[in-house]
Amino acid sequence: MQLELRATPEEVMRAVEALQEFARERQVPEKTIFGLALALEECGSNVVNHALKRDARLAFQVAFEHTCGDFIIELRDGGPAFDPTAVADRRLQAEENGPHGGWGVQLARHYTDEIRYRREAGQNILRLAKRLGPATGGTCFPQPDTSQSKLKQEN
Repeated sequence: MQLELRATPEEVMRAVEALQEFARERQVPEKTIFGLALALEECGSNVVNHALKRDARLAFQVAFEHTCGDFIIELRDGGPAFDPTAVADRRLQAEENGPHGGWGVQLARHYTDEIRYRREAGQNILRLAKRLGPATGGTCFPQPDTSQSKLKQEN
């Protein structure tokens, strides 16, 4: 499933609702749907607020895929290059004098098994993957080689 969205918070929530419906139709467990929806909301909000500066004239794309027991979310935007996988992990305790922000990336890392970023043809491409296991089915297709991407940093 692919969506073309405007750079507004409402469109991020439209993507979250579409993800929830798509995942439920594929019998993804509710706990997993919650985590994926939160990761999408955080990453989508970053695209809208930071990459596209809430300019509703600008668009970004979100795609969902469920194959071989994996659930994939891919976000594409034409904003300035930014690799969220390079953001350092935050400690779970609040830091009084520390930098604000960065918690969205931390949440996405927590609720997914892999985060990959690449810059291609002037677009940021962020791929979030959650391994669901064989019980949730899906059709198996070979995955493209994205060896240039950075893998999620583990806590």
